[in-house]
Amino acid sequence: MKNYYMKSLFSKCLLATALLFGYSIYAQDETSSADALAKQLQNPVASLISVPFQGNLDFGYDPENGTKFTLNIQPVIPISISENWNLIGRVILPVVSQTDIYGNSGNQTGLSDAVVSAFFSPKEPTSGGLIWGAGPVLLVPTATDDYLGTKKFGVGPTAVVLKQLGTLTAGALVNHIWSVAGDSNRQDVNATFLQPFLAKNFAGGYALALNTELTQNWDYKSTSGSINIVGSKVITMGSQMAQLLLGPRIHYGNGNAADFGVRFGLVLLYPKKQ
Repeated sequence: MKNYYMKSLFSKCLLATALLFGYSIYAQDETSSADALAKQLQNPVASLISVPFQGNLDFGYDPENGTKFTLNIQPVIPISISENWNLIGRVILPVVSQTDIYGNSGNQTGLSDAVVSAFFSPKEPTSGGLIWGAGPVLLVPTATDDYLGTKKFGVGPTAVVLKQLGTLTAGALVNHIWSVAGDSNRQDVNATFLQPFLAKNFAGGYALALNTELTQNWDYKSTSGSINIVGSKVITMGSQMAQLLLGPRIHYGNGNAADFGVRFGLVLLYPKKQ
């Protein structure tokens, strides 16, 4: 009888050890996967399907202390077009709700103009470790209200370059758009967008990123932008991988800028199955 209980206890201990070991391997795999995804997310031309929902809530637009909420829906879809090249399609579709942004202009809610980009990017970094992509960018007049868009169709070039050294990522994204068609009674578009960025990844899928989003309107000599400091964490929701992000926005420039704001969001991730 004593031997029976000893064997039973040994079997239970062996099973518990196996379960704990299995969970440890699973947890390590989860952490490794989160770290890898967090690093990929710092790369705008990574081979990773993602659907970001980025919210920006900004306050203090002069002269009526206006407020603006923008939800940017930003699907990113990489497509392999050859052995050595990817085509990364990126759409930014803003859903906006604003009050008194242009003086006493009242409330508007609806779609703003969409920006559609296509980056042709090598699958492997250069010999110096640079990752880059370039291609066309389109401004599509999808706005549902005169105050929410330009009523112009625009085209231009876009490019991104970055380098990843261990847990650090540094780079910049730029585009320029000229309007080529649309409502002749509305202002032309001749604008440059510049976004330098720096990010640091930490174990467990955490990251801290700093970027500035600068828009220069050349025809009207208007500059507006924001400095964004964003903390993020890759998480698992059931079987769905995702990233949560949150941080402050500091506005600057002589354009129609807010006093301050906050950025928050959810990014749905669809990594390739191994």
